[in-house]
Amino acid sequence: MSTGKILVVDDDSNLLEVIRMRLETGKYEVVTALKEEDAMASVREQLFDVSVIDLQLSNMDGITLMEDVHRINPEMPVIILTAHGSIESAVEAMQRGAHSYLTKPFEHTELLLQINNAMESKRLALEVKRLQRLVEEKYDFGNIVSKSGKMQMVLDLVTRIAGTDSTVYIHGESGTGKELIAKAIHVGSGRKDKPFVAINCAAIPDTLLESELFGYEKGAFTGAMQSSKGLFTQAHEGTIFLDEIGDMPLTLQSKILRILQERQFYPLGSKQPIEVDVRVIVATNKDLQEEVKAGNFREDLFYRIHVIPVKLPPLRERKEDIPVLVDHFLEEFNRKMKIKVKGLAPQAMQKLMLHGWPGNVRELKNMIEFAMAMTRKDVITEDLILQTNNESKNGLKSFKEAKSDFEKEYILNLLKLTHGNVSKASELAGKYRADFYQLLKKYDLKPEEYKKN
Repeated sequence: MSTGKILVVDDDSNLLEVIRMRLETGKYEVVTALKEEDAMASVREQLFDVSVIDLQLSNMDGITLMEDVHRINPEMPVIILTAHGSIESAVEAMQRGAHSYLTKPFEHTELLLQINNAMESKRLALEVKRLQRLVEEKYDFGNIVSKSGKMQMVLDLVTRIAGTDSTVYIHGESGTGKELIAKAIHVGSGRKDKPFVAINCAAIPDTLLESELFGYEKGAFTGAMQSSKGLFTQAHEGTIFLDEIGDMPLTLQSKILRILQERQFYPLGSKQPIEVDVRVIVATNKDLQEEVKAGNFREDLFYRIHVIPVKLPPLRERKEDIPVLVDHFLEEFNRKMKIKVKGLAPQAMQKLMLHGWPGNVRELKNMIEFAMAMTRKDVITEDLILQTNNESKNGLKSFKEAKSDFEKEYILNLLKLTHGNVSKASELAGKYRADFYQLLKKYDLKPEEYKKN
């Protein structure tokens, strides 16, 4: 079975035959061309995974042929073959789109390695594009589930501001979908092909938040065994989303203000500033004007981030969205759980419409997930709605409670096993350290209580 199709172009027939034999031993399907026009004809008729092109051809240089080939198949990696005296031209070829170059004479293993690397590079590039398409489809404004007038006004505003680089201030209660809106703004912007980096400022201890945001140099503090890029650096040319910025300590707020003003910062332990080009989106569930009056938030930072305010209405103020959200979650969990629940009984839907929704859309989603996990029918009945905080009728804990108890016990055992070492515990759990700290905060667990005396 072929591991890939390779086009090889060289005006030396002997070298072509040698390369063909070497690649065929690696299970590749090989097409060769002595002339540029033959190569172009092959590219028009067939799909190749990689092309190997000699720099010096009879009628044109390999760089020109590479560019002609890329006009037909821009995704195909090209490896340039060059002699020792033409290294500068090979470097130019890479600057103009070649994947790599190989200097004659070359080893059989080196050729196969270059081909393998080129194919892996192509595979990763295609995977990144596939994931980007999925993200764009998921967070496209048209896919945000809503029919209420209030949310349509929000989406209209978001559509208009997405293409700007202005700082966006999203305010809304927990569970209203602030990060969803932030991602939609990013996907709708000119930065959509660059990173979207999010951090929950309330989930990370104050002592670690600065190093997470700005990074640090090796030896900047005890345990800094190597340099680390901060989230602002990782978000360069993209978007950084500072969720729950109202929980950021005052000492750090001044540094955020400087970044917004000067677009540069100093990593911990560094004397060299780093300049960044980022779009900043912030979110909070607090009234920051009241926080300013109370002395908990800098007034100058508030006005710096409060450029384009976006207020997300709570679910209780847009209850006409509940039926469409329920349909959306039914479809999602039917697919994930591989079941077929058709909908809700009228009494169950009425119960949802009368509820106050302190947890907003997140609460509704959890409630539908619980009901679908518990039902044995194709319609969700009234008794399975709003039961997630109570014991079910057969005396069992609810799905959400059982899951929460297991999660807390699991985290406890990890802390005991690692003697309170959060880095080791998060690694064992397969979690990012920031996410692990969020779990610790959720269950009010203190790592220092499990450290060895």
